[in-house]
Amino acid sequence: MRLAAAAGVLRPTAALLFHSRSRPHRLLPSPRRSSLPFARRRRHSSSSSTATALDDPPPPSAPGPPSPAPPAPRGEGGETKAARRRRARESPEGMLRHRLDMCSRDADLATALELYAAAVDPATAVPLALHHYNCLLYLCSNAAAEDADAARRGFEIFAAMEAQGVEPNEATLTSLARLAAAVRDPAMAFSVVRRMAAAGIPPRLRSYGPALFAYCDARDAVGAAEVEAHMDAGGVVPEETELAALLRVNADTGRADQVYRVLHRTRTLVRQVCEATAQVVEAWFRSDAAAEAGVEKWDARKVREGVVKGGGGWHGQGWLGKGQWDVGQSEMDKNGKCQRCGEKLVCIDIDPSETETFAKSLAELACKREVRDDFIRFQDWLRRNGPFDAVIDAANVGLYNSKAFSFSQVNSVVNGIQRVTKSKKLPLIVLHRSRVNCGPAKAPQNQKLIESWRNAGALYSTPPGSNDDWYWLYAAVSCRSLLVTNDEMRDHLFQLLGTSFFPRWKEKHQVRLTYSGRGPTFHLPPPYSIVIQESEAGSWHVPTTTGDDIESPRQWVCATRKTSEGPPSPPPQARATSKTSERPPSPPPQARASSKTSERPPSPPPQARATSKTLERSPSPPPQARATSKTSERPPSPPPQARPTRKTSERPSSPPPQARATRRTSERPSSPPSQVPATRKTSERPSSSLPQARLSDLGW
Repeated sequence: MRLAAAAGVLRPTAALLFHSRSRPHRLLPSPRRSSLPFARRRRHSSSSSTATALDDPPPPSAPGPPSPAPPAPRGEGGETKAARRRRARESPEGMLRHRLDMCSRDADLATALELYAAAVDPATAVPLALHHYNCLLYLCSNAAAEDADAARRGFEIFAAMEAQGVEPNEATLTSLARLAAAVRDPAMAFSVVRRMAAAGIPPRLRSYGPALFAYCDARDAVGAAEVEAHMDAGGVVPEETELAALLRVNADTGRADQVYRVLHRTRTLVRQVCEATAQVVEAWFRSDAAAEAGVEKWDARKVREGVVKGGGGWHGQGWLGKGQWDVGQSEMDKNGKCQRCGEKLVCIDIDPSETETFAKSLAELACKREVRDDFIRFQDWLRRNGPFDAVIDAANVGLYNSKAFSFSQVNSVVNGIQRVTKSKKLPLIVLHRSRVNCGPAKAPQNQKLIESWRNAGALYSTPPGSNDDWYWLYAAVSCRSLLVTNDEMRDHLFQLLGTSFFPRWKEKHQVRLTYSGRGPTFHLPPPYSIVIQESEAGSWHVPTTTGDDIESPRQWVCATRKTSEGPPSPPPQARATSKTSERPPSPPPQARASSKTSERPPSPPPQARATSKTLERSPSPPPQARATSKTSERPPSPPPQARPTRKTSERPSSPPPQARATRRTSERPSSPPSQVPATRKTSERPSSSLPQARLSDLGW
């Protein structure tokens, strides 16, 4: 039934081969221009005939003598280009291509297979070209993961393609590799990539993906490493998805050294990871293999040398330490201090030669995209008037939270950033010429602002038809200055840069801003680098893309070893007092002992209702009834004292009795002067004073 239906679909197409082409629209109506997907109007000098054939008819014009139409260029045989395109589109091959394109757009594999069966049927045969086979293989590879029959049909179609002598291209072999990965044959998928390279077809990242992911899903870390090595040899750079797969397969198989290597490669190529990759990193640090990896002792000198050589933030000497990891999400304060472990992140320097090279490549690319003379003129102006400490993307600043351009808003940012910079020089204001000469610029107060900026040599108006992004970006890079803009610089223009340097430069130079009733607030670049960092002590901090804006802080994965510092803890004591002093080997038991007691002689007499804290006493002192809470040492035979004070100092051998002595006694002969008021704990004091010791500890 499906074959019959497909044959019926293609019968009008086959009829075109045997009937006259004088009236083809009756056999197969030509679709209107609006119904053709991906069709675009071609702007050629000879497009008048194309517009007449494909577009809506023009409205009737006023009667008059018809203007002579320009002669359409004709190729061999006297046929125009439009006629050749129309004939190719209305041919059986063109109609089949169009319908297969619609199946690819709608992911309709069933209809595509019906069209293929009808095309190979001798009764309704249509010659198949490379594009037809690529559409069919693409649809089969998409459905092969869930439908085994789709994979089988895909291999059959590829075999028929080779039998017909149609040469495959990169898209063909990539679909074949996806078919092999769908049937869980990573070796076959990898062999397709090797065949591609041997045939002189440069493999792309999407060509390696099926083999790499198939090896990772099969937990074959060795095979995945071979694919990665082949990618490196071909100059194909993996992205975060491929790196996350490599991290996962090496972590699952316990290859700690490879996890370490891939983590550092992720630090170089990706810098910040998405949430899915962060989960892979956290799972590794929580594993037993991560706890066992590492060394307990390492050469601190080599680690430090690695940090200095790498520019800070990593050393590359391997896992440091042993034991379980403490892993969790964290945030950094404004100074780069981790709120979870307290470690402070570092700022990794940028090589000045890298900045100079990037500025040159940026100028070359801008001259290709812009009018060359206009951009060279800007470079000359910048050399005469620069350098600047800051560059303002005035279009972005003037339209911040506003539909109408605001010069006063730009002026507030100019004055604010001028106070932040070191030289206090006016920043460079880059603005399109249309905004300088038209609209709000005509207002008198705005005219005064523009004139003052021009007189100070701080305003550059870009020429008509130019993209001012090239101008303010080049100025900021070449001047090594701050760039004030809220533009995230993620569009196609910045993707053309194609270098890992640009994210690093942007991180250290972009100034974002917010507005409030008090004016603009500048969010300066952080004093630390937002990149995976490995400390000299062996801890790791991995930044994620979660919270990458002004309002919410960025989330980091913090991983540190669970090692405690200090000597081992003493054995537990049954109901031990909170603070007790050392005692001699065999002290007698004390009734109702206080929580804090001092050392006692070997055989002191028992004391009834002992005070909470007592000092050492002589071997045979007379018993004291209702003894004070704290008493000092007394000579062997002192006379009894009536109503003894709570705090008494040492007395001479025969002092006169004191009635109702004050709590603090004055100086007496043969005793050193007291420097600190007596507290409830008084003992024999040393000769040196405490304040002098504390000042010496502070380095005074």
